[in-house]
Amino acid sequence: MPASEETASAGALSRPRRLLCIGLLVLLGFSLGCSEFVVIGIEVNIADAFSVTLAQAGELISMFAITYAACTPVLAIVTGRFRRFQLLVAYAAIFCAANLVQALAPTFAVLLLSRVLIGAVSGAFLAVGVTFIPELMGPERMSMGISVVYAAFSVAMVVATSAGKMVAELFTWRVATWASLALAVVTCTALVAVLPREGATDEPATMREQAGLLAEPQVLTGILIFVFGVGCVYVFYGYVTPYLEQVLGLSAMEASAALMGYGVVCFFSNLLSGWLDARFGMRALVVTFPLLAALLFGLWALGAAMPAALAVVMGIALLMYVASVPCISAFMETARRSHPKALTLASSLEPMSFNIGIAFGTAVGGAVVSGPGIASVGLVGGVFALVALALVLVTLRLIHVRRARQGA
Repeated sequence: MPASEETASAGALSRPRRLLCIGLLVLLGFSLGCSEFVVIGIEVNIADAFSVTLAQAGELISMFAITYAACTPVLAIVTGRFRRFQLLVAYAAIFCAANLVQALAPTFAVLLLSRVLIGAVSGAFLAVGVTFIPELMGPERMSMGISVVYAAFSVAMVVATSAGKMVAELFTWRVATWASLALAVVTCTALVAVLPREGATDEPATMREQAGLLAEPQVLTGILIFVFGVGCVYVFYGYVTPYLEQVLGLSAMEASAALMGYGVVCFFSNLLSGWLDARFGMRALVVTFPLLAALLFGLWALGAAMPAALAVVMGIALLMYVASVPCISAFMETARRSHPKALTLASSLEPMSFNIGIAFGTAVGGAVVSGPGIASVGLVGGVFALVALALVLVTLRLIHVRRARQGA
């Protein structure tokens, strides 16, 4: 690698190195997804290993998501005076160390602590990584670049779930956590070695200069779109493994295969998100959420009817991530126009909001599982999808008003 490229900004890099950087950011999305979601496929095994209930094992998901959501914007704001590459190195080191604790955890309490540590830095780590994309690919291709990174994240969500379950059945659940650790170490080492040391977002920013973004009403409603739009799916997906086995009657291996198929469909969901954002922006969600509500209501109505219920599950996968890129593009557009020093904070709002939605949906799903029963998760999820639709309409109106004022 030429010495001139070691400290070059992203825009000054050679094309091969830019492509390598983009590929590593995609791998980062995959690694973060594996670390977050590996416990979903093995939560039954973890519950048995530590003699805890399935609802307690579900806390490994919800506590991760709560910490992720709380720490991501806070870290983006309080670290504004640090250079981007320094933050990336720090987050990479903590991420790998926390994965090591997860793999070695001798008790459920230590395992839960490791999940909190991973969640504390994962969102900020991803947010810093995403800020490289406009420089590496250009603003006009930003939507597709972001969608591919999040596609890798969503594929990891289901690959980690299904592969983790297979590994737990064939060997032990700890093998899955060790694999997640190995991937984290390889990814972080490569990122630190290859990503540029300087960039457009290195200019210091005060807390006030960044926090102003959170006062924008369309940003606040955009966050709520994620809370209900992601939550509507996670009422179901947070308990997808027992749903497939207990409601649809699939065997352990059949459930793993179904989850793998779900992951493939989720990959296209993210690409669809980028495509729709480039052509329609947030207006695409006016159609997306009614369709998602219909599928979730259909899941409840079909019950154990196979293969129709499984087909509906795959339809939910196709729409699961469509909201991601339109919302993050809206966040970053607001930052570029009105709060240019808050770009990192803007990119952090998607993972923050997404994980609030995960925590919210998983918690509600747990209440449904403990109350009416796991077969009712689709009914509650469908109601949440309609709430997300209402929030989209409000957000579109706020964006229209803001643009009209700026035009005037």
